[in-house]
Amino acid sequence: MAEPSRVEWVWWDPSRSARVARAVLEPLTAAFYAIVRARNAMYDRGLLPVHTPRVPVISVGNITVGGTGKTPVSSWLATRLEALGARPAIVLRGYGDDEPLVHSRLTPTIPVIANPDRLSGIDRAASAGADVAVLDDAFQHRKVARVGDVVLLSADTPEAPVRMLPSGPYREPMRALRRASLVIVTRKAASLERAHTIAARAGAWAPRVPCAIVHLTLDAVRREDAAPEPVTAIAGRRVMAIAGVGNAAAFGAQLAQLGAVVRLRAYPDHYPFGAADANALARDLAPDEIALCTLKDAVKLLPLWPREAASIGYVSQAVIVEEGGDSIDALLDLLINSRLRQP
Repeated sequence: MAEPSRVEWVWWDPSRSARVARAVLEPLTAAFYAIVRARNAMYDRGLLPVHTPRVPVISVGNITVGGTGKTPVSSWLATRLEALGARPAIVLRGYGDDEPLVHSRLTPTIPVIANPDRLSGIDRAASAGADVAVLDDAFQHRKVARVGDVVLLSADTPEAPVRMLPSGPYREPMRALRRASLVIVTRKAASLERAHTIAARAGAWAPRVPCAIVHLTLDAVRREDAAPEPVTAIAGRRVMAIAGVGNAAAFGAQLAQLGAVVRLRAYPDHYPFGAADANALARDLAPDEIALCTLKDAVKLLPLWPREAASIGYVSQAVIVEEGGDSIDALLDLLINSRLRQP
């Protein structure tokens, strides 16, 4: 497995040197927390304006930086809304070129609109015929009124105290979950027991907020030049796992759980792969290895992958609801019914 990044080392490592680094960052962490607290207080007291969009929306977000599964869950919720008869759009800030491309792959029949101004993005979606919108990564974007907030917590992150940025990964403290309409604990390689622990922790901070658990499971191995294969086909194979996502280690662990012998090549989240990166990875591929990446990386790497090299594949994900499906259904029903009350 790959070594953790410098940021991950600061956030999670229990060593004395990492603890010293966190202590050095503590003044910045205190300043960040003060800003977050003041901003939320201004919204809570009505001192900052909240704008009602043209169509009802739900947001999907988190209280940590990356790695919780916002993109697959947002696409899955939009697909559920479409199946229920709504005309959804996915609206996101568009940080990095990968997010809109991934959503377009996952939901080819649903408009995907990237706009740093979410209100303008929703307006554009409504003008294109959408009657509901799913905001990807918008829990902290409080200027837009929404029917509900879905907050994701990952069961795959290491066990550690809650630490705000930059000495930890938290954008907001755990008490922010009280603003949520629904908490979803996501798990990739983590056990269901670990997911229950995270759900109980969320319930202690926000006892009135319902909680669901979903498994983001690997679904199929896909290549541009071949039919999809079941993920069980990689059992016993040597795999170079390429991941530029928020929790690359979880991707490697999922492949290992399927029986693959994994060599993880981890990159920072939203890493902008170039031709030189693709060529270097292809050259580093051993004769008996296969190269697999996440869909988030595939939309950037596949067009750059050298033709003379063994083809690279990517692993798709499926969202499996394990617990709390009724709470998810209730929130989607609320969003759909809100269309009737929209002026």
